[in-house]
Amino acid sequence: MLAVPFSTSGEELLRSSVLKTKPTHVKVSSGYRARAGTSLSAGLGTVGIPHQWYNLIADLPVKPPPPLHPKTFEPVKPEDLSPLFPDELIKQEASNDRFIDIPEEVRDIYQLWRPTPLIRAKRLEKLLDTPARIYYKYEGVSPAGSHKPNSAVPQVWYNAQEGVKNIVTETGAGQWGSALAFACSLFGVNCEVWQVRASFDQKPYRKLMMQTWGAKVHPSPSNATDSGRRILQMDPQSPGSLGIAISEAVEVAAKNADTKYCLGSVLNHVLLHQTVIGEECIKQMEAIGESPDVIIGCTGGGSNFAGLSFPFIREKLKGKINPLIRAVEPAACPSLTRGVYAYDYGDTAGFTPLMKMHTLGHNFVPDPIHAGGLRYHGMAPLISHVYELGFMEALAIPQTECFEGAIKFARSEGLIPAPEPTHAIAATIREALHCRETGEPKVILTAMCGHGHFDLPAYEKFLEGSMVDLSFSEEKIHASLANIPQLVH
Repeated sequence: MLAVPFSTSGEELLRSSVLKTKPTHVKVSSGYRARAGTSLSAGLGTVGIPHQWYNLIADLPVKPPPPLHPKTFEPVKPEDLSPLFPDELIKQEASNDRFIDIPEEVRDIYQLWRPTPLIRAKRLEKLLDTPARIYYKYEGVSPAGSHKPNSAVPQVWYNAQEGVKNIVTETGAGQWGSALAFACSLFGVNCEVWQVRASFDQKPYRKLMMQTWGAKVHPSPSNATDSGRRILQMDPQSPGSLGIAISEAVEVAAKNADTKYCLGSVLNHVLLHQTVIGEECIKQMEAIGESPDVIIGCTGGGSNFAGLSFPFIREKLKGKINPLIRAVEPAACPSLTRGVYAYDYGDTAGFTPLMKMHTLGHNFVPDPIHAGGLRYHGMAPLISHVYELGFMEALAIPQTECFEGAIKFARSEGLIPAPEPTHAIAATIREALHCRETGEPKVILTAMCGHGHFDLPAYEKFLEGSMVDLSFSEEKIHASLANIPQLVH
């Protein structure tokens, strides 16, 4: 789908020969040009790439609890994080500034794919026979096919500025690993990735993407680290988890002075970088005279959901809009809807700082659902905090319903979603069908965080009828939660 730009008057196409004035990228799937509504401010013309990231912490009435040192249980100091992260990212992690400038070098690379299109799902609306108007912000146009380069590029740039030559990370579905490998290839930095075993086996082409961009890839748990070997001794057939893969990557970074660690979700600075999504989307919706009544996104660690929703939450806090904001997670890994809000480790081995978040326990290993990027035991601390403050809601959906929705989406809109955003699509369809029952013409905005071109084995399972809904054992969760630190904060 090629997005069609529009002028302020809506009568002429704007040319975008200069990268810094790329078009607004608003399109409807029925093929007609989106015309500028009366809310399009004079002289706006096109929506460009944001010059700043937005930090929601600055506008929250209650600040989130601080991370704690894994050994002393005292609030983490900047020097505690220096073995893992460059100084600028440590500053961003703890920042209370409302806006943080995006380096020009990062914006130059963003221009390869940003601004990303906002598309009205006209054909899906027709299929569902709903009065709702459905829009999706599509991040699959990036080189890695997802939203992940929005943070991978600045993270690698800041590391390169400090002379770092080696970066390690984990990846679930392979989206983050691909994005980081892509970013490292641009800056001449070595990249080593621990990919969760279940996804390593299910998604071989993600591994090949990483290798094409020069990364070294291990299945996790692996024999390359002490933490990986311990897991394999207990369970040689372990499907792995993001918590395990994080332990392996952090262990390597902590042991090697020339190596830093990058994380693809959960941490404040990652969510910060992703807000380019929502900042663009606000202007794109203003340009066509729309405002969302419902905002829906999938959540695992939460970076794409935060990237879309946080700028809208800012506008909600100002009293300008009042959308219902809904996070959707897999029924097999329901950290928001079934987890506890407590301090827990971000990884299985307990190397990382303790974070106050909704968690199923750092020892929890989810069943190997196809949405590998959502198989994380915890939720981003900032999203967890926002959830506790009541600014959003959450629900969990099983994977067969998600893929049913993905098939409807693919056969109407043409795009094949990655397994992760199928959760947002399923929830969007639920909402649209509810509008059909009530007759409400709601505006639904959803996050389509990536394409599923390398996830076709999951679609094969669904199409041949062999996909089943995976859940979780209550005993398994209780056992895992029993191991989280018992702190009073």
